[in-house]
Amino acid sequence: MAKYGKKASNKVAQAMRERKRGTLTSGRSGKKVTSRKQAIAIGLSQARKAGAKVPAKKSSKKSTRGGSVKASAKNSAKKSAGKKPSARKRSSA
Repeated sequence: MAKYGKKASNKVAQAMRERKRGTLTSGRSGKKVTSRKQAIAIGLSQARKAGAKVPAKKSSKKSTRGGSVKASAKNSAKKSAGKKPSARKRSSA
């Protein structure tokens, strides 16, 4: 069974042609795309929006931007709770 549909293939091919011509631009910044991988990603993204058969994007685990504030507050509380004060104190004579 195929992972990608024909519509997805056409969208990627169209994005690659635009990249070769120099007319493909990235969405938010509008900069010219020169990377082959970026052109493929843009083509697949357009295919998803068009309703083509494309697997869902893999979510990145590094990003904490989308996470809740409570979760990050809990994590920082755990980190600070784990630190123990130094057992040895220097005495000034």
